[in-house]
Amino acid sequence: MSSVEKTIRLERVFDAPAEKIWNALVNKGEMKNWYFDLADFRAEVGFNFQFTGGPSPERQYIHLCEIKEVVPGRKLSYSWRYQGYSGDSLVTFELVAQGQKTLLKFSHTGLESFPADNPDLAAKNFAEGWNHIVLKALPAYVEGKSA
Repeated sequence: MSSVEKTIRLERVFDAPAEKIWNALVNKGEMKNWYFDLADFRAEVGFNFQFTGGPSPERQYIHLCEIKEVVPGRKLSYSWRYQGYSGDSLVTFELVAQGQKTLLKFSHTGLESFPADNPDLAAKNFAEGWNHIVLKALPAYVEGKSA
């Protein structure tokens, strides 16, 4: 698999203003409704956060993340790696306001840096996860609240 195939890019137009989506991306209380229930989160460069998740109760991974870039209301990027495993990747959410709608551009790059011999860290698993989170869970949360 080429490194191009190990980059996930998703785009979706949300029927919600950018400010509402931004709040869902950076507010710990809102994140638990569509993402993960984090112990702490601040959209500040250098802030570290972690959470546990995995394909089954027996196979859980500690995710270690650090905020790399914040453009308030427009862009959030953070590193994504796993405790005890090599590899470092980057998750980016970009918002483009379109009136009362918002274009979300999502990417997760660097997946090729994870151990190829661990099937849990295969690009297809990230694709499945992000498709659910970005294209189903987040829209259901931000668009459902205004309905």
